[in-house]
Amino acid sequence: MTAAAAPGSLAYETFVSDGTPRAGDQRLPNGDRLVSSPLTSTLIFGEEEAVLVDPPFTREHTEKVGDWVAGSGKRLTHIYATHGHGDHWFGTAELVKRFPGVTVYATRGTIEVMHQQATEGRQKTWDPSFPGLIPDSPVLAQPIPADGFLLEGNAIQAVEVGHSDTDETSVLHVPSLGLVVAGDVAYNGVHQYILEGGDGGLQEWLAAIDRVAALEPRFVVAGHKNKDLPDDPAILDQTRQYLLEVVRLLNGKPTAREFFDRMTGLYPDLLNPGPVWYGAVELLGG
Repeated sequence: MTAAAAPGSLAYETFVSDGTPRAGDQRLPNGDRLVSSPLTSTLIFGEEEAVLVDPPFTREHTEKVGDWVAGSGKRLTHIYATHGHGDHWFGTAELVKRFPGVTVYATRGTIEVMHQQATEGRQKTWDPSFPGLIPDSPVLAQPIPADGFLLEGNAIQAVEVGHSDTDETSVLHVPSLGLVVAGDVAYNGVHQYILEGGDGGLQEWLAAIDRVAALEPRFVVAGHKNKDLPDDPAILDQTRQYLLEVVRLLNGKPTAREFFDRMTGLYPDLLNPGPVWYGAVELLGG
């Protein structure tokens, strides 16, 4: 996807990294291996400079995204992580090596989650699931200024939205372009990660969607998307409706398998049913 405005203003492009197979014994009910969801990295750029949002997490995908950034011909000035899940930032250090002088930003809350993901998260989840695929991941982000920063004179602003599919999430807003890079507040053609939705998390996610909708964006980039679909703001409503179905089904106290069958039956065209299964197992028990 590419969206460009008038000369002298900003534009953006997206790069969607394909899902990566997970190691381990857990499988979908039909026996298929689990795979990570396709991951969106976004490049916001002007005539000479660019900002990268949400680098990928494996060495292979990070190298491909680095090639994509280099091929743009723009000077990378900033990297931004919308939230702390490792798949949205573990490749940052590799890109900082490749593009010296880049400033890495996130919100203070996201940085706290990043530290957890870089230590306990990698030990318990990421490295066992993707052994040998993830580069060193020191937390290089510094807190983004309260009023954001400028890209060739255009405001780039972080908007904190609270819990989405994890705690302490944000979106990156580019008012001049009408763009919101939504991270995992919005999904686009991909099943949603609900594993952290207990204890009111799903309701908080619904409130986060409302905060993004209030920005009245013209383009919304989802953190996980089907690369063939446009960045239509309608994905906010689609993400909301999916969550409402999740809440409705969970309230009926189904088994994990019943929940999985109903959600995949309701949404047969969405990519990657894995999060439906392991989310159901976490929230409902095996």
